[in-house]
Amino acid sequence: MKVIKSIFFLSAIFIVSSCFSQNATEIIKKADKKYRGNSAKSEMTMTIVRPTWKRTLKFKTWGKGSDYSLALITYPAKEKGQTFLKRQNEMWTWNPKISRLIKMPPSLMSQGWMGSDYTNDDILKESSIVNDYTHKIIASEKIDGIDCWKIELTPKEDAVVIWGKLIKWISKDEYNQMKSEYYDEDDYLVKTEIASSVKMMGNKKIPTHIEIIPADEPNHKTVVDINSMIFDVPISDNFFTQQNMKRVK
Repeated sequence: MKVIKSIFFLSAIFIVSSCFSQNATEIIKKADKKYRGNSAKSEMTMTIVRPTWKRTLKFKTWGKGSDYSLALITYPAKEKGQTFLKRQNEMWTWNPKISRLIKMPPSLMSQGWMGSDYTNDDILKESSIVNDYTHKIIASEKIDGIDCWKIELTPKEDAVVIWGKLIKWISKDEYNQMKSEYYDEDDYLVKTEIASSVKMMGNKKIPTHIEIIPADEPNHKTVVDINSMIFDVPISDNFFTQQNMKRVK
């Protein structure tokens, strides 16, 4: 009987240790790499929902690694043509209606992008979930029936980030970010991001429906649907310039 108990005990230890044997940083790297690729191009629709109104934006994005990203508003007509650029550590926005190019200071990264629950940092990806945080697996849970690692991300001391802590649920089968919680420096939950509708986009299976839900604003949310996305397309570094902000389509 003691032998049987010992076997069960050792089996339990093995199961628990296997759950946490994966390196948390490697998991985050794979999840981040999957969404970014070496480069990526996408078209998305964003719906901003408020208690008494909602509005829809459409936009295109281009990205290359962690240093370059460009976003272009294509709808509605009022905002059409606005662009947002990240080039290494510099960020810019161009408004064709007033022909004005503005350099965005880091203090603007926490503000809502186009009035949504996404931040400028979410769109331009100034901070890096790989390089700016330490990572620790804290549990293994299911999100919408999908087995996930639950990983806590804590900012490094010298990192310039807008969040006090992140918790991410990364799927074990596809390394998709199925859920994320964003906390402020006082450890209060600010917003939750929930991903669903996993589909093939280009050569990868990724969530194509994402909802951002603020913690303290009832009946507020932002919904993003990825209409198309392709990875590892050839994009020159020279695509991400102030000159191209004004002519990209």
